[in-house]
Amino acid sequence: MTQQETPVRKVPVACTLNGQQTEFLAAPYQSLLEALREVVGLTGTKEGCNDGNCGACTVSLDGRIVDSCLVLAAEVDGRQVDTIEGMAPPHGLHPLQQAFLEEAALQCGICTPGFLVAARALLEREPHPDEHRIRLWLAGNLCRCTGYDKIVRAVQRAADETT
Repeated sequence: MTQQETPVRKVPVACTLNGQQTEFLAAPYQSLLEALREVVGLTGTKEGCNDGNCGACTVSLDGRIVDSCLVLAAEVDGRQVDTIEGMAPPHGLHPLQQAFLEEAALQCGICTPGFLVAARALLEREPHPDEHRIRLWLAGNLCRCTGYDKIVRAVQRAADETT
């Protein structure tokens, strides 16, 4: 067997994923983004740049937003991961999701999950952020379609409606 044919030894990962205990096997070099999409089957988290610049793959890791393309899947062992799939209640939409629909704050949809996860994290910390704070908080998320104003209005609307 040549070195190229040597099978990769997978690493067991046990974490709390969207509130559920989850176990999976990941290659030592596999990103959390890849593991979520390819191993676990949660495809809501999107791949954009794959180098931490666009925010499309934003997830919450132990309550902090991170670019899942920059986190190794093995690093989440024993930790809590929340993705876009865990955002909505069992019936209906999260207020942010509803506000994004009502404000037409999405177009192609690639960036939307990352914006929603990041915006939820902001509203959990600051229930009434002003426009400047929203724009600052979401600066790590890039959108090529909407021009950001509709996204900011949607976050403001959700903040107003959840109080």
